[in-house]
Amino acid sequence: MHTRHNADIAPFPPGVMSIDEINRLIDEQFPQIHVGGRVFTIEAAGHRAARMRMIAHDKNLRPGKTLSGPSMFQLADLALYVAILATAGEAATQAVTTNLNINFLSRPSLGDLVAEVELVKVGKKLVIGEVEMYSVGSDTMVAHAIATYALPPSR
Repeated sequence: MHTRHNADIAPFPPGVMSIDEINRLIDEQFPQIHVGGRVFTIEAAGHRAARMRMIAHDKNLRPGKTLSGPSMFQLADLALYVAILATAGEAATQAVTTNLNINFLSRPSLGDLVAEVELVKVGKKLVIGEVEMYSVGSDTMVAHAIATYALPPSR
């Protein structure tokens, strides 16, 4: 996957849902992710792609003053879901993670983390996506994830 975590890069191709529409849906369907403060923000979302930021916060740190693995896993899962919504629209609200494999490659800096998503397959029943995560200001990938989501049957 070609990394796009530099903010100077042009936005992704348009999706079927805007960032505001996706935020509204996530706020309604998953309000628990904002308990203790909003730390996930959508920076870009479009057809088969998304970029999300996890703001460094006490709730996502581990001993040793670094970002925790579970919070990085959550960022990957949420960023993939955002890309799916941007690509397939509200019909994909019931998409569920069936597999997510993450490799932690290097220790992230103590700061914000950016996830770059590319959906590599969008089928009728399954979506497969890839996530690269970077500490803001660094070109070193700190984690890489691949996931499969099951889409709800079309009506």
